[in-house]
Amino acid sequence: QLQASGGGLVQAGGSLRLSCAASGRTGSNNAMGWFRQAPGKERNIVATINWSGSSTAYADSVKGRFTISRDNAKNTMYLQMNSLTPDDTAIYYCAGANGPWWTRPSYWGQGTQVTVSS
Repeated sequence: QLQASGGGLVQAGGSLRLSCAASGRTGSNNAMGWFRQAPGKERNIVATINWSGSSTAYADSVKGRFTISRDNAKNTMYLQMNSLTPDDTAIYYCAGANGPWWTRPSYWGQGTQVTVSS
């Protein structure tokens, strides 16, 4: 199971850090990722990280502003979001892959709302 948290309301230019706590089948041996879904739009990938944290990837829209990381001792993944804009407003979901390297999501967290005001 995955439990996402850390969302909230922030002004444009501000920062938030999302957390995703893993338990059960999804844990330190699995790649993980963040997705987001804005109202009326499809769910899109934001960032992914492999099992050890040595390999990350980002959507072009967040490169240079967002940082994905993980602490396997705490079985937790993070998304540090800086320089937020209203276009970042969405429900953010964490996901786990079925292996150490990212392929596709196999497990989902419940989502956390991020709202960026202008």
